[in-house]
Amino acid sequence: MPEGDEVNDVRQAFFDMARFSKCIGAIDCTHVKLQSPGGDTVGDPSLRIRDIVVRWPGSAHDSHIFRNSNLYANFKTGRFGDSLLVGDNGYPIKPYLITPLRNVRNEAEALLFNESQIRTRNVVERSYGVSKRRFPALAMGMRVHLDTAQAITVATAILHNIACNENEQVPSCKYLHTDIII
Repeated sequence: MPEGDEVNDVRQAFFDMARFSKCIGAIDCTHVKLQSPGGDTVGDPSLRIRDIVVRWPGSAHDSHIFRNSNLYANFKTGRFGDSLLVGDNGYPIKPYLITPLRNVRNEAEALLFNESQIRTRNVVERSYGVSKRRFPALAMGMRVHLDTAQAITVATAILHNIACNENEQVPSCKYLHTDIII
């Protein structure tokens, strides 16, 4: 997660993208086709993966994975100050975790708040798509031991970040199926 001066840079980048202030990450889960799925991932405006949890085999709810993560503990204890995460409605609203409004009362809530929140959160979805295009095994499946699958998932996240830092071109999606869960 960003720290020090980088926090302000990340917050500004999220604000510039969709006018959502104080955000330092977008959180969501993705399934990796193996005998062990992925888990919570936090992405930044450059599509880099800032935090990843890959220890929940089977079908675990997004909020359960988050509640049992170091990231949750760090936000709960105030490590990131007044910074926040954005997530989808699979997560509970917390002072540090903002989800879309479920029952909008007016056009401002629908168009201004929800639109901004969703556009801000979209970076984590795009990050999954780019990562799965870079590493098709994440989308098409791996047949390896659980520990190996977890190590591969983390390694591909690191390599994905390096590719983002180096402005690597995003590969085409010709080898992916259209039914990927993102």
